Amino acid sequence: MTQEDAEVRRVIGKVKWFDPVKGFGFVIADEGGPDILLHANVLRNFGQSSVADNAQIEISVQKTERGIQATEVLRIDPPEVPAGAPLADFEGIDPEVIAAAPLEPARVKWFDKGKGFGFANIFGRSSDIFIHIEVLRRSGLADLQPGEALAIRVIDGKRGLMATEVCAWEAALATA
Repeated sequence: MTQEDAEVRRVIGKVKWFDPVKGFGFVIADEGGPDILLHANVLRNFGQSSVADNAQIEISVQKTERGIQATEVLRIDPPEVPAGAPLADFEGIDPEVIAAAPLEPARVKWFDKGKGFGFANIFGRSSDIFIHIEVLRRSGLADLQPGEALAIRVIDGKRGLMATEVCAWEAALATA
């Protein structure tokens, strides 16, 4: 492999798929070319354990003997949501109330992707916060692991305390 092959460059693309159980997934670059390997460790270094399919992602990549691989995640934007497609759980709730909810540090209690929901607890509070799979997907995530640190926006909704947005832990630190 030449020095040129080892150069790191930035790429913007979409997540083709990512499986946290397998520990990897692939990104399709907007510029075309072969699929780019995204390893779970690279994603964890960004502060996330998963990423939603079709999420927009900016990564640093490097050509290796095994193909092109992501070396760093720089930015993740959630998949685009069709306009006018609110979640049923948030119908009738003032969008300003949802937007005004502060990001709070939390830890995942449990999450079952197959059931489509789970719960987290805000640090220092014992009440459970409901997390719906669609909120997770719209936040750019695909799955959560028990004990994982997060930042969440919470409202009192139809199912009690509910997350309206889920972010990497670092997002709560950045807004503090």
